[in-house]
Amino acid sequence: MILPDKYISTSNSLLGVGAILIEHLNQPRTVTSLWSDLSKISEVATFERFILVLDLLYMIGAIELEEGLIYKRHR
Repeated sequence: MILPDKYISTSNSLLGVGAILIEHLNQPRTVTSLWSDLSKISEVATFERFILVLDLLYMIGAIELEEGLIYKRHR
C-alpha cells in the first residue's frame, strides 16, 4: 500500500499519490484547499487516503505544517 509492488501500481501506492500531492504544493496551502483540488483526481480517491498520504509525507520530512498551512520542505 505504501510502496508499489507486483499488485499495486505506482499511481495507486501512497508514495505515488504523494508525488501527485507534492506537485500541487507550489505555494503553501490549507488542507481544505489542497483536498478540494486533489479530490477530483482518481488516484487520491478518498479523504482517508489523502490524510494517509499527508501523514507519510510529513513523517519522511517532505512537507511541513506551519500556522495552518502545508508547504514543501526545502532542504
